[in-house]
Amino acid sequence: MEKLVVLCAIPEEVEGLYGKVIHFTGVGKINAAAETEKIINDSKPGLIINYGTAGAVNKNISGLVEVTGFVDRDMDATPLNFKLGQTPYETDVMIGKPGIICASGDTFATSKPKIECDIVDMEAYAIAKICKKHKVDFKCYKYISDSADSKASKDWLKNITKGCTIFNKEVLEKIKMPTLIELTPTL
Repeated sequence: MEKLVVLCAIPEEVEGLYGKVIHFTGVGKINAAAETEKIINDSKPGLIINYGTAGAVNKNISGLVEVTGFVDRDMDATPLNFKLGQTPYETDVMIGKPGIICASGDTFATSKPKIECDIVDMEAYAIAKICKKHKVDFKCYKYISDSADSKASKDWLKNITKGCTIFNKEVLEKIKMPTLIELTPTL
């Protein structure tokens, strides 16, 4: 089996999920990109799995979902004639493929972003981009903790730990993750 690494932003998202190797990136795209780059360079994984919480802007999405496409909800160079979400001088707006689209940004979303998406988070796009750069396979699972609305922060705090048991049962147990929590320092 290829070497596998699981990335999560913060320990609270996997509270109660003991006995699994989880690396923590810290919150936000810069922390996630830096930690992903470090792990790829140090560990040479064949597959990275990102797990965490997300807000749903598509009201038909709930529970644990596998994310297939990733966009940057902060990137807006439209005044320079680039598409919304397109990094200038790069060709793609989305990494991955259509399905469930996650828009990552460095703000906690309390409303639907301008860019088309189904869910919002703060790290997945950055991890996907670094994995693509290094040609490392990437999978992403998000537990819907809130509706990215005016109640999002209260709902997120209430639901932050609810998805880790489902993620463990539906994903990690099926791939026989190694045991022992490995806390990696964040910046």
